[in-house]
Amino acid sequence: MSKKRSKNGRVVGFIVIIIAALFLSSFGGFEFAEKQSNSRAEKIAAASNDAAKDKAKKEAKEAEEKLPPNAKVAYLTFDDGPSANVTPRILNTLKQNNIKATFFILGSMAQQNPGLLKQEKAAGHTIGNHTYSHEYKYLYSSTDNFINDLKKNETIISSIIGDHDKTLIRFPGGSFKLTSFQRAATAAGYHYIDWNAETGDAERQHASVDFLLTTLRKEIAGQKKVVILMHDAATKSTTADALPQVIAILKSQGYQFRPITSDSYNVIKR
Repeated sequence: MSKKRSKNGRVVGFIVIIIAALFLSSFGGFEFAEKQSNSRAEKIAAASNDAAKDKAKKEAKEAEEKLPPNAKVAYLTFDDGPSANVTPRILNTLKQNNIKATFFILGSMAQQNPGLLKQEKAAGHTIGNHTYSHEYKYLYSSTDNFINDLKKNETIISSIIGDHDKTLIRFPGGSFKLTSFQRAATAAGYHYIDWNAETGDAERQHASVDFLLTTLRKEIAGQKKVVILMHDAATKSTTADALPQVIAILKSQGYQFRPITSDSYNVIKR
C-alpha cells in the first residue's frame, strides 16, 4: 500500500512538473510575442519617420530645382517676425498659393511666438537669421556685437526648430555700405542676402495696400530675379492684406516662386 502511494505521488509530481513547464513555456511565449509586437511597432514608427523625412527632402529638392537661366523668379522674404497677428495670415496665403518663402527671424520674436516659427519650418519655408535684437545702435557699434547677436539668435532658433540653415542671415537695414560687417559675417561662416525689390512696407507702419502694390510694380520692372523685401512684424498688417495681390501681380508677369536656399545665396548683387 505504501509502495502504491509512493508510485502515485511520483506520477502526480511528474504531472505537476509538466504543467509547470507548459505554463512557463506559455508565459515565455507571451513575453516573446509582446517583445516581437513592440519591435514591429518600433519599426513601423521608424519607417513613418523615415517617410516623413524623405518627403521633406523631396519637397526641398523640388524647391531647389534648377531653373532655366532666363526664368523669371521671385523670392518672397519676410523680416522681423514671427508676430501673432500677421505671420499666420501670411502663412495661410502662401499655403493657398503653394508658395515657399523665406522668413528672417528675430530672436526676441521667436521667443514670444515659438509655435509660429515651428509652423514656418513645418510648411517648408526657409528660415534665416535677422539678429536677436534688431537694435541698430548696438549691432553696428562693433563687429563683435553684431556677430554675437547673430550667434545668440542662432542658438534660440535652433532650440525651437532644431536643424535649419544656420548660415543664412540678413542684416537689419541691409548690408549696404557696411563693408567691415560684411567681412566679419563672411569670416564667421555666414551668407548674407539683401534685396533688389520691395513693397515699401519698411517706409511706413501702416502703409496702404495701394501704396504697397504701386511700389512693387515699380521695383520689379525690368528684373528677372527679384528678392522682395516685406515684413511680418505686428505693425505690418497691410502687408498681409496685400500679399494675395502681390502674388497675383508676380504671376501675371511670369514669375515663378522659390525660397532662398544654398543655390540662391548669390542670386542678386548690389
